[in-house]
This record gives sequence, structure tokens and C-alpha cells, in this order.
Amino acid sequence: MDRLEHLGAAIERIILDPKYHEALTLVKGIRNGVVYGTKVRFPHALVMMMLFRSGSLRSKAWLIFKATRQHARNLGLFALVYKASMLFLRHTSPTGKERHYDSFLAGLLGGYTVFGRDIHNSVSQQIVIYVFARVCLALAKLMVQPRGIGKVEGNGGGMGLIPNEQLRREITRNAWPAFASLSWAAVMYIFRWHPETVQPSLRSSMQYIYVQSDHWDSLRNFVWHNK
Repeated sequence: MDRLEHLGAAIERIILDPKYHEALTLVKGIRNGVVYGTKVRFPHALVMMMLFRSGSLRSKAWLIFKATRQHARNLGLFALVYKASMLFLRHTSPTGKERHYDSFLAGLLGGYTVFGRDIHNSVSQQIVIYVFARVCLALAKLMVQPRGIGKVEGNGGGMGLIPNEQLRREITRNAWPAFASLSWAAVMYIFRWHPETVQPSLRSSMQYIYVQSDHWDSLRNFVWHNK
């Protein structure tokens, strides 16, 4: 027991030593990416496999494990590549400080390394599509946000493309209804006439809700079961 306590104390001294801090941020980044990926993917995969996949319990459990492992691996590896790139760029900077576009370059390298080389992986596709949607929303906000208003000191604020305050408020007020309506209009049109282009998991859920609801032949598969 004493040996374990001494070992724990020694490890704690190492992780709290400032000279190891940069290297340990990579380890902590991997850890957090793996943990978050597991927390996000496992319940989602569990529900989707149990509700919408046919097959034995063993095969479903294996698919849940594979999806969870892939999501955790992707986020953990991206954290490693991104944070390592940020450290490298900062150390190679003439000032020894982070430059404005370092995060963009590090994200570009991480995105290609982890997500960009395999278009056929459904888990990677879902993560990238999720990120892309959030980027679009953020850019839309930046376009109408006045300059100098932001949470990052020295670099905050929007693009200020709409200087007229009244017009900016009107656009802000109506942007979400227009965005939501057009998004659903577009996805339903594409699903109706070009279903093969829709992301597989989304296509599967849309078929379940909008196509399979047209068919039943008994009270049993009208209420209790889909088929």
C-alpha cells in the first residue's frame, strides 16, 4: 500500500512539473477526445442499433463497439494532431507566440489526417457534417455581428457586413426561421428525388418516418411494430 502511495505521489509530481506541461497537454487531449467520443457515440449507437438494425445481439454489440471505438479514436487522434501542430507552430513563430491563423493550419492538418482520407467511413462523415453545420451557423452570425464585439480579446468581433443597425436586427430576427425552413425544404426535396445522395444514417431515418409509414397490413404493424 505504501509503495502505491509513493508511486502516486511521484506521478503527481511529474504531471505538475511545468517542464512536462506541454507534452502532457497532448496526453490529456487524447484522453479527453477518447472519453468524449465514447460518451457521445455509445448511447447513440446503442439506440440506433437496437431499434433499426436487424441481426443477433452479438452482431449488434460488435457494431456498437466498432462505432464507439471509431468515434473515440477520431476525436483522440485529432486532439493529438491539432495540439501537437499548435505547439510546433508556436515554437517556430518568430515571436514564440501563437499567430492568428495557427489554429486554422493545425485544424487543416488534423482534419486531413484523421477525417479527410476516408470518405466511406460513416462515423467520420457524421462528425464532419456536424462540424460543417456549426461552422455555417457561426459564419452566418459573424457576417451580421458588428466589428469589435466578441469574446476573444484582440481578435473578437464580426465582419460588420451590415452597418445599418435596423436592417441587421431584422436579418438576425428572421435568419433562423428562413434557415430552418430552407434546410428542411432542401433535404425533403433531395430525399424525394435523389435519395442515393443523402447520408446513409439520415436516409435510413427518413425512410423509416416518411416512406415506411405508408405501409401496413394489420393493427400489429400499424401501432406496435413498423413491419
